Amino acid sequence: MKVLIVDDEAPARARLRAMVEDIAGYSACGDAANGAEALALTEQTGPDILLMDIRMPGMDGLEAAQHLQSLQQPPAIIFTTAYNAYALQAFETHVVDYLLKPVRQERLEEALQHAQRLTRVQTASLHELDERAGGRQCICASVRGSLQLVPVEAIRYFQADQKYVTVCTADKQVLIEETLKGLEQEFADQFVRIHRNALVAKQYISGMAKGVDGQVLVQLAGIAETLEVSRRHAADIRRLVKALQS
Repeated sequence: MKVLIVDDEAPARARLRAMVEDIAGYSACGDAANGAEALALTEQTGPDILLMDIRMPGMDGLEAAQHLQSLQQPPAIIFTTAYNAYALQAFETHVVDYLLKPVRQERLEEALQHAQRLTRVQTASLHELDERAGGRQCICASVRGSLQLVPVEAIRYFQADQKYVTVCTADKQVLIEETLKGLEQEFADQFVRIHRNALVAKQYISGMAKGVDGQVLVQLAGIAETLEVSRRHAADIRRLVKALQS
């Protein structure tokens, strides 16, 4: 079975690679220094299992694990961690396998033999843990079978349409299968609801306008498109725009 090793420390990656190569039936197919590299290498090498550190600069292991679930056949994931006892209890509660650093050879072999793909419930649990750790930095979309990362910082708005949500930046739009309610809760500090079907990034709100039929519209920096503001949310958005411009 192919194992991808993900850790921001080169010595740790080298040590895990050597340990994996010593176990019959397993081989290291590559290594990555952060979550974003792990996603790219997963698509390139098709590993069966990821040995992934949790705390890494940029995209951490928790966020990468969530994005990997967008793949049609996501790999099994085993976390390596130096988390304290309190955090480990959370992982045990959600039945997510982990190896405590420094990793022991016999424990690694046992974990590899029992590695399984994460269930939806476990992925949701990781989402909760990641929110406590600071939340996602990117939104992950599946585009023609490939994962595409969209930095949250670049997103102008989220707009729901039936089972999909459109993610819009200054230069592209992609579809994701997430709920607007979930996105609103996760990114409450960065986005505001303007309509039952839309959230806009507070930092990109540049003004308001009136449409040809009298509807209230919000203008966003970097895109020509305007979005309708519902009557229910109009007063709140006006106050927000006034505060942003003061």
